[in-house]
Amino acid sequence: EEFGNMRDEIPLVRTLQMGRPVSQVPGEIRGMLDHAEYMLSIAESVLADVLLPDTDKPWFRRSIKRVPFGVMLVVAPWNYPFLVMINSVLPALIAGNAAIIKPSPQTPLAAEHLVSTFHKAGVPRDVLQVIHLSPKLTTTAVKNQLVDFAVFTGSVADGRVIDVAAVEASGFKGVELGGKDPAYVRADANVDYTVAELVDGAIFNSGQSCCAVECIYVHESIFDDFVSRFVELTEKDRLGDPTQPETNIGPVVSLASVERIRKQVAASVGAGAKLLIPKSSLPLPNRNGTLYVAPQVLVDVNHSAYLHEVTFGPVVGIQKVAFGEEAIALTNDSPYGLTASVWTNPESEVAILQLVDKLHTGMVFLNRCDYLDPALVWTGVKNSGLTVSALVGYDHLTKAKSVQMKIENSQ
Repeated sequence: EEFGNMRDEIPLVRTLQMGRPVSQVPGEIRGMLDHAEYMLSIAESVLADVLLPDTDKPWFRRSIKRVPFGVMLVVAPWNYPFLVMINSVLPALIAGNAAIIKPSPQTPLAAEHLVSTFHKAGVPRDVLQVIHLSPKLTTTAVKNQLVDFAVFTGSVADGRVIDVAAVEASGFKGVELGGKDPAYVRADANVDYTVAELVDGAIFNSGQSCCAVECIYVHESIFDDFVSRFVELTEKDRLGDPTQPETNIGPVVSLASVERIRKQVAASVGAGAKLLIPKSSLPLPNRNGTLYVAPQVLVDVNHSAYLHEVTFGPVVGIQKVAFGEEAIALTNDSPYGLTASVWTNPESEVAILQLVDKLHTGMVFLNRCDYLDPALVWTGVKNSGLTVSALVGYDHLTKAKSVQMKIENSQ
C-alpha cells in the first residue's frame, strides 16, 4: 500500500537513472506489487511447521521448522531493481531475517524508495537498511561474518566473485546471472503472433533483461517469412528520448554497454553474420558518443562464436533449423540456462511436454517469453546461476530445523 502511494513519482526517476522509457516503468511496479501480494498470501502455509503424525511412533512427536538465517545481503541489479529486491527482501523479512540492500550505482534511488515504504509501513530501521558500496567493499561485505546469506543478481563475472567470497566466509548465497535465452519456432507456429511476441521479448528494455531472447531458431519451412516479418516489425520501434511517452526503446545503461554491444555485432559480422537492418534506416539517435543503440537483427550467425557471450542489448540472431532435435541441440549448446521458449500450435501441447525434459534451462515457456509469474520459480542452470523464488523461495531464505520429542506415556 505504501509503495502504491509512490506510483506517480517513481517512473520518471527510474527513466532518468537507467533510460527505460517512462511509459514502461509502471509495468515493473505492477509486477512488483503482484509478486508481493502473492508472497504474502502463501507465507503462513509455506512457513508452517511440517508435522509427521502419520509416521510418528508411539510416544514420539516430530516436526521440521523453517528458521531464519539471520542477516541477508541483497546485491540488486539496475535493470529490474524493484522486482529483484521484492523477491528476496519481502520473504526474507517475513521469515524473520534482517536485510541489507546494496543497490546498483546506476539505480541507487530504487532501493531508497523501496526501503522507505517498508519503514513507513512499520518495519524497524535496524531490520532493513540500504548501503551504497563499491564492488570491492561489496565483496568485503559478503565475507563479513555477520552476513549469513548473500543474494546476487548480475553478470557471470561478478557473480563468480560473490560466489568465491561467500564460500571463503562459509556463508550461503543465491546467484542469478542472466543468460542468452533461446527460442525455438516450430513449423506449425502462428507466425504473426510469434513474431510480435519475440520482437518484444528481444527488444524490450533495449534487450537489457536477464531473460531477453537473444537467439531464435526457426524451422526452415517458415524461416524466410518469419525473418521478413521480424525485421519489418523491428524497424517500427521508436528509439529516442525515454521521457517521451511515444518512445518504446530508450538508451542503454552506459557507454561501456554501447561499446560491448557494438563490438559483439562487429565480431559477428566479421565471422560471417549478415545485418538485416541497414544503417541508412537506423534512427537518428543511433550514433557514436551517445547511449543509443538501435535494434539489429542478424542471420548467418556463427553459432559457436555468437552463443557464448551475453549481448544484453537490442540485438538478436536468427538461425534456420531443419528439425526439432537440431533446435534442441543448438539451444543446449550454451554455457547459460535461464529460460527457453517453444512456439507451436496450441493443439500440439504434448510436444512442449516432451521437450521440457530435453531443454537444459531453469524455465521453459510455451508461446510466451520474458515473463515473471509470481507463483513460479525463477531459476537457472549452468552459468545462469541457481536461485529460486515464489513457493520454494521461502525454503531458499530459511534453514530447516528438525525437532524430535519423546513424550512419556501417561498410562
